[in-house]
Amino acid sequence: MKNIKLFWVFALSSAVYFTQGIEGLPSQGLFYYLKETLHFSPEKIMVLGSLTTFAWLVKPLIGYTIDSTFTKRIWIFVSLALDIVFVLLLGLMQMPLIILVALLVLNSSSSAFRDVAVDGIMCVEGKKYQATGKIQSIQWASILVAGLFTGLGGAFIAEKWGYQVAFLCLIPIYLLVGLPTYFYREEQREKKNSALFTDLKRLFSDKKILIIGLFIFLYKYSPSFGTPLFFIQRDSFKWGKMWIGTLGTISTLFGVIGALLYYKFSQKINIKKWLYFSVFAGALTTLSYLYYTPVSAIVYDVIYSFIGMFIFLMVMDFMARHSVKGLEATSFALLCSVNNLSGVASNLSGAFLLPMIGLKWLIVLSAVTSFLCLFLINKIE
Repeated sequence: MKNIKLFWVFALSSAVYFTQGIEGLPSQGLFYYLKETLHFSPEKIMVLGSLTTFAWLVKPLIGYTIDSTFTKRIWIFVSLALDIVFVLLLGLMQMPLIILVALLVLNSSSSAFRDVAVDGIMCVEGKKYQATGKIQSIQWASILVAGLFTGLGGAFIAEKWGYQVAFLCLIPIYLLVGLPTYFYREEQREKKNSALFTDLKRLFSDKKILIIGLFIFLYKYSPSFGTPLFFIQRDSFKWGKMWIGTLGTISTLFGVIGALLYYKFSQKINIKKWLYFSVFAGALTTLSYLYYTPVSAIVYDVIYSFIGMFIFLMVMDFMARHSVKGLEATSFALLCSVNNLSGVASNLSGAFLLPMIGLKWLIVLSAVTSFLCLFLINKIE
C-alpha cells in the first residue's frame, strides 16, 4: 500500500476489531457456567447477556466524549490499559454472580470506548480516501478471523479449564494492539467550541440521520430465538462443546468470505435494491428455522453467515458515509447505538415471549417483524 497513513489506518482498524472478536473467547465457558453450573434458564441467560451491553446503547455519549477530549488514539490506549485490569480480575478471582456481571459490564464498556474511537478514525480517514467500505470490510473480516479462534479455542478452553483461563488469554492481545495504535498518527483537528446539547440538537434535527436510525432499528429488530436453538443443540441434538465450536468456526469462515466480497464490490452496490432483497431474504431465512434438524442447523449456519455478513457491511458502510463532519465518532456511534438497542430489544422481547408463545410462534413472529422497515427504504437517499 503506497499511502503509509492509510496502511496504519487499516492496521489499527483490523487490530482493534480482531481484539473485539477475540474478546468472545470466554463466552462459551460463561454460557456453560450459567447453564450447567448455575442451571439458569434460556430467558435468564438472555437477560444477563443484555445487561452487559449497556455501554453499547450510549455510544453517542461515548462518541461525543471522544470527539471532544484528547484524541481517538489516546482513548484506545486508555481502553487497552483498563481491559488488562478487568480481565486480570475476571481471570484470577472466583466471585459472586453480581460482581461477575458488574466486571463484565465494565469490560464491555471499555471495549465500547475502543470501538467508537476506531470507528471515528474509520469515518474521518475513510471519507477522506473514499474507503469507508473497504476499511469496514477489513474490520469485520478481522473480527470474523478472531471468531475462528474463539469457536474452537473457546470450546477447548471451556472443556478443559473454564471461562477464567479464557479471560487471561486476552492479555497478550491487548498488549499487541498497542503497536499499530502507537504508529498511527492522528491529524490535529480544530477544537470544538460548541456545547454538548448544541451538537446533539444538530444531530437529532438532521432528518437524514433520523430516518436512517429508525430504518436500522426496524431493519434489525425481531424477537430473538438464538439461545433456545443453542439449548436444542446441546439437549436434543446432543452436540458436544467441541463440535459446536467447530461449526461456529466453519460458519465464521464463510462470514470472512462475505466480508472479502464486500471489499471487492463495496463501491458498486445499489443500496436500495439490495435492501429490498435483504428484507424478504431475512423473513424467509427466519421461517426456515421452523425446520430445525442437525443437518439443517449446519446448512443454516454456513449459508446465512455468508449472506448476512455481506448485507451487514452494506448497511454499516451506508452509515459511515453519512456520518456528520466534525462529529464522526458521535454520529456513527449514534447509528451503531440504535443498531445495538435493536439487538437488546430483540433479545429481551424473545426472552419475554418464549415462555408465553413457544419457539414455533416466536420464529413466525420474528419473520413477520422483518417487514416493518419496508416503508422507509424509499425515504433513504
